[in-house]
Parts: sequence; C-alpha cells; structure tokens
Amino acid sequence: MATLQERQYGTTPPISTTMPTPAEVAANDALIAELKRQNNFESAEETEKRKTTLQLIQKITTEFVKQVSKTKNLPQSSIDAAGGKIFTFGSYRLGVYGPGSDIDTLVVVPKHITREDFFERFPATLRKMAPPGAIKEMTPVPDAYVPIIKLEFSGISIDLIFARLALSSVSSSVTLKDTSILRGLEERDMRSLNGTRVTDEILDLVPQQKTFRTALRGIKLWAQRRAVYANVIGFPGGVAWAMMVARVCQLYPRATGSVVIGKFFRIMRQWKWPQPILLKNIEDGPLQVRVWNPKIYNGDRYHLMPIITPAYPSMCATHNITMSTKKIIEREWDRAGDITDDIWRGKAQWKDLFSRHTFFTVDYKYYLSINAASRTKDAQHVWSGLVESKIRLLVQNLENESSIGIARPFKEGFSRVHHCDDETEVDAVIAGDLKYQAKGVSTETTDAANDPKHGAAASGDADAMTMSNGNGEHSTKNGETLTMYTTTYYVGIELSSEGTKRLDISYQTKDFKELCQSWQNYNAELNALHISHLRSYDLPSDVFGPGESRPEKPKKKVGPKKRNLDASGIEVCGPAILLHLAGDLAYDAQRSEGEETLQAHNGMKRQRSREAVSS
Repeated sequence: MATLQERQYGTTPPISTTMPTPAEVAANDALIAELKRQNNFESAEETEKRKTTLQLIQKITTEFVKQVSKTKNLPQSSIDAAGGKIFTFGSYRLGVYGPGSDIDTLVVVPKHITREDFFERFPATLRKMAPPGAIKEMTPVPDAYVPIIKLEFSGISIDLIFARLALSSVSSSVTLKDTSILRGLEERDMRSLNGTRVTDEILDLVPQQKTFRTALRGIKLWAQRRAVYANVIGFPGGVAWAMMVARVCQLYPRATGSVVIGKFFRIMRQWKWPQPILLKNIEDGPLQVRVWNPKIYNGDRYHLMPIITPAYPSMCATHNITMSTKKIIEREWDRAGDITDDIWRGKAQWKDLFSRHTFFTVDYKYYLSINAASRTKDAQHVWSGLVESKIRLLVQNLENESSIGIARPFKEGFSRVHHCDDETEVDAVIAGDLKYQAKGVSTETTDAANDPKHGAAASGDADAMTMSNGNGEHSTKNGETLTMYTTTYYVGIELSSEGTKRLDISYQTKDFKELCQSWQNYNAELNALHISHLRSYDLPSDVFGPGESRPEKPKKKVGPKKRNLDASGIEVCGPAILLHLAGDLAYDAQRSEGEETLQAHNGMKRQRSREAVSS
C-alpha cells in the first residue's frame, strides 16, 4: 500500500484513502456474483480460444511483413529483422470482455510496408494461414477514417486496423507509450495508434486494475441495460465510460469495485459540466496536431460533457452527446444513485441496478419511426449504417423545436426482412407496414447482428464503401417474391411542459431525409427512407423484450368534438408531421401530480447522498 500513498492518481487529491470495511468487501463479493449470474464473464475455454487466435494473428502478421519485404528487394538481413507486431485495445485490453465481445487489434508494421500492401496482401495471407472454415466473413474498408478490416475468425469478431511506424523494423519489444513514436507518421497512422495508446494510459492511471475492472464491468452492464451505451447515436461509448470509472477510482484509490460504483453515479451527476473529466493534465507534444482546447478551438466549447482521452494528442471522446442525451444520462444517474443507496441500506440488490430500460414500455407516448429500406441485403447493410450515422443530427434539429423537451434516440435499429408480391406492397413496407414481414425470419437488432459493413458505415465511413447494384434479389416479373430489407430506428419524443398544443416537425424530418439522400452513393432505385409517427400503443411487438407488453390504448374521453383528429391525436399531412395534444393535456396534468410526489421523495434521497459524498 506504500505505492498508493506515494503517488497521486489524477489531477486532484483523492477524496478518501480509507481501507475497505468488511461490509464493503461483502458487497463487492455480491456484485461479482451478480455479474456472473448476468453472464458477464466468459468461460476459461473461450478466453483461451481468444489467446490462441491472437497468437495466430501475430504469426500471420510476421509472415505478411516478411512476404511484402521480399517484394521490396530488401537485403535478407532486413527481411529477417522487419518483424511486425499486434497490439490490442478496447474491452479486451481493458480486461472487461465477455461472451461475444469483439477484439480490437492493431497491426503495426515498419515503414516500407504501405497501407495498400496491407489491404491487398494481408487478407490473402489470413486466408492461407487460417484453419479451414475459420474465416466466416471479411470486410476491408481501406478508405475509412481509421482504415480497418472487419472479420469473424473462429467465431470471434475481430477489428484489424493498420499503422505504419517510421522505423525500419518493428520488433516484439516495441512499445507505443512514448510520444516520440508518433514522429514522421501520417495522420491516419496516428489515429490508428490512438486506441492502443489511450487504453494503455487508462490502465496506468488507475490505482488498482482489479478494482477498476470490476467497477467497469458493472457500469458497462448498467449502461447497456439502460440503453445509454451508444457513441454513434449520441451516448458515451466504451472508452468514455471507462474514463469516467477510472476517474472515480482515482478519487477512491483503495475502494472496492462495489464502493466505486456506489460513488460513481452521485459524483458524475454532481459534476460541473462542461468542466472536462481528465485522468491527467493535457500534454503538449512534439507535433503540430490538434489537441482538445476550448480556449483555442471554437468547436470544443460546444461539447456538453467533455471526457478527454489521456494519451497525446488528447481528444474529446463524447463530442456526439446532445442536449437530450445529456438529460437522459443525468436522469439515469439519479435513478441508479437511488438504487445503489438502497443497496447499501439493504433495501435493494445489485440485480435491481441492472434492470432493463423502459424506453418502449413506459418512457414515451410519442415516437418517430425512421425506416431505412433497400432491395438487396448488401445495400441495406451500408444504407442503414449511413442513416444511423445521421440520426444524431436529426435529434439536434428536433431539440431546436421549443415544444420538444427531449428527443431520445434508441441505441440500435431493428432489422426485418419482407416478402412482397408487387410494388404496391413494396411501398407499404417502405412506409413501415409489417404485414409482409417474412415468416420464419426473426427481427434482429443491429447490435446483435454486428455486421461489419453496417458498423463501418454507421461510424461515418459510408463514403468509402460501395453497394451492390441491382433491382433486388428476387424479381417480380414472373410472379416471384420480391424481398425487401428494412432497418427501423426509433426516437422517443417528450413534449415540453411549456410547448404549444400543435407541433410541426416537418422541416426537421424533411431536412434529415434530404441529408441522407444527398449521400454520394444513394440510389433511388435501390434505397428508400421513410419517417412516420407512432403512439406507444402502436409500436410493433418485436421491440419488446421477454415479459414486456405494449402499452394499452387509453379510452377516449367523451366530450364536444373540437378538432378533426384521428384516435391518436396526431395528424399527418403529406410529408409534414403535426402532433396535436389537445386530448392529452388532462392526462398529463394528472400524471404530473404523482410524478411530483415521487420526484420530491427521490430528490430528498439524492440530497442526503450528496451530503454524504461531500462529507
């Protein structure tokens, strides 16, 4: 423990260095037991399989470098010394992976190996050296923001990214920690190195890695269950949640994982945003590259919840967060803080913290349905990813409407397959009709599918990708079935208490549609996009989890007819979406009375917790 006393972790002194009590140790044991019940740890056999796979990829990397070096007419001594090394980052490197987690892998090569060599020759070397049938799918994306090869290898999803160092050889002893390794690199190579450098810094900046991993497993599971884990959509991603947990670990360097989680929600909720979360002071470096600095860069001033990466050059990992997603995150922190307080009082269990979100069952009465459709499966992977990458911009436009309090996007899309007999049925499918959904083909979420082409497009790399052309995989000329592929995204709409009784968001939806259709690879004969409104009781059944049920339609109130509205109180006029709320104001007023009582009760609990944290 002497090390803990000698070194200060983080930019400020710790809040407490108290040793864990027996009760805190018992709570930590209960936390780990619950994480195991939640299938958060994979088996020893699966972990060993990962290690074996990575060892093989290391051998493939060395062979790839050697073969390319031979084509460069290098001396045999240089070929033998060229080397090549792989590094891991993300959840695997942090030690918080579980069943089905992917492995983020960086392939580092010497300066005479080019990016073109990697994408032209590495896939062939992979196929040659891999066991028969080990590679299920491989998708190279050479022109991505971070060039990548996505593949499934022996049942494990692997993301391979490429970086070339300004060195004549890359031996097994090479490390990436020193910033001098960045000298002479292209910008894309520096971006590729960033993931590994950030992950290694995080691990070096926490007092106890075991405690950090336990706490991070709990926070990741909570964030995923509560649907606030999605960087593309506008919530924090994996590295951002890891840095938040690491910061709390710095403030309580001797605490157990259970205590870190208990403190986490209150500390994050009380954080004085937009004051950034820093694991260490931002470094100046030897290169002329942009480093996060709101005093210099105007764009950095608009980051609502800045969480800054510790490796040079420091960047904001949460630039995608919007006003709505920030409000949702803060609500979830309040809820989780109340639950963890009850856990410590013996009134709740850890499983209560990990309960599923209520996005579809309770939270909203109004939803936008964004339906991306294509006539081929390959085209749909890319098109739906492109649409997903733009949803955050739709949310920001909706937030500018004064009648909207919150526009919350759901963390993933729902992919469906449909069989149509003619173009009329195709038009109905595009408009969101599920009547023609293929029997025997289950709806699949985009996260569960984890398609590499969709993931690359959703991350902003759609411009670098192509779609297979054609009019569909099944023709209708001879009476055969036409197959349509759709991916639907949902945005929950919470109305402002000071809003008007009439909401017109036709401009925002039209602007979003035009933005997506302006994509350079958009093909009107292949792709389609439709935005419609839904009430909670009209949501499709496949968005609900086991044990959940669709909200019931409220009974109509008998009274004088004031407006010519449909039963939902929503009127659609061409492309415009107009929400009329005249029939819902009385219900909202009744509900608000009960909510005020509950909020007041929870507010007192939070105040007591804040006082405890402060003391």
